[in-house]
Amino acid sequence: MAASQALSTALFCEQWSCTVSLSHQVDGRKNKLNVIVCVCVYARRTRASRCGHLRVYIFWCQKFPCRHWQQYIEVHYPVCVILQEVALRGHPESLSIPPPQYYSQLITEMEMLGWDKLLFIDSEFRTLRLKAGDSSEREHILTVKLKAKHPEESPECSADVPVPLDMAWTPQSTLEKLHSQFMLVLESLAEFWEVLDEIDRRTWVLEPERPSRADTMRRIAIGSNVSIRVDVNPRHPKMLPESCLLGAEHVVTPLRNKLNANMHMWNPGSSVLHNLQDVLEIEFPSPATHEKSSFSAECGICYAYRLETAIPDQVCNDPRCGQPFHQACLYEWLRALPSSRQSFSVVFGECPYCSKPITVKMAAPLS
Repeated sequence: MAASQALSTALFCEQWSCTVSLSHQVDGRKNKLNVIVCVCVYARRTRASRCGHLRVYIFWCQKFPCRHWQQYIEVHYPVCVILQEVALRGHPESLSIPPPQYYSQLITEMEMLGWDKLLFIDSEFRTLRLKAGDSSEREHILTVKLKAKHPEESPECSADVPVPLDMAWTPQSTLEKLHSQFMLVLESLAEFWEVLDEIDRRTWVLEPERPSRADTMRRIAIGSNVSIRVDVNPRHPKMLPESCLLGAEHVVTPLRNKLNANMHMWNPGSSVLHNLQDVLEIEFPSPATHEKSSFSAECGICYAYRLETAIPDQVCNDPRCGQPFHQACLYEWLRALPSSRQSFSVVFGECPYCSKPITVKMAAPLS
């Protein structure tokens, strides 16, 4: 009744109807319900705003006497009973509304995939977030943005993974097949995530502060103001990763020499962490043996440990000083000194603490 009154006071645009088949288990028997989905779209201008309002009413008519059907649909098929109001910019007459088959197709595909895998759907029924779990029970989210001509047009897919998400799609494809492809991608990256999970669990990771599943880099603490940055290849996670030792030269040079001399000892059959310790001839400090504060020295210029996402990674090479600095802080400090000189992006100057020679390189700003 309320919907009828609303429609009578609005600018009626269009009305569609389509039939959707839903299945339900009752008393051990699988029953099928043909639901007539009636989509009424209308727009109404408000006096207070130039925005139009699009309202989509979805009703159903069931042909079975079972009184539990309506309650079941409301709980398990909320897309059938949602009353949405979306504020739209501009003129509502120019809006591109998906045809009724779009909603029918979406409900059918979600029935095939399973509603338990749906984490989120936006008010326009275009953006979906689907959950997936890999063999190690890590939780992942696949974001799918459907086009108005779904399934003829391929959707846009994104996820927190370290490789391009290339999903095959044809007009016959479904969300279930898309989800299955995503599961294969997750399984192909299982070994990569196991490598990084071991590093996160057994060492002190300085950067990134909160690594995502797409991050391939870890900066691992070796000692006070000394660390190694490794970049693991997602396709070949057990191979020797790209590595960069960070710290004062008198500390880093011996470690770099060991890395170069022992590189031939790298064993792809062992873990990356075990191999790194073997070639560097060290034991990484772990949460079981050390406090993270031992490796969180503040910048000697701004007196903070974290500057946005950066941490101190420049160190005075004088063994009696060893003061750490943020790269940006040291760069700006040296540029301001009249005695400093600059060659391209490298600045040569004196340490703010001990006045010994110090250099810093800053990447050239993007044009």
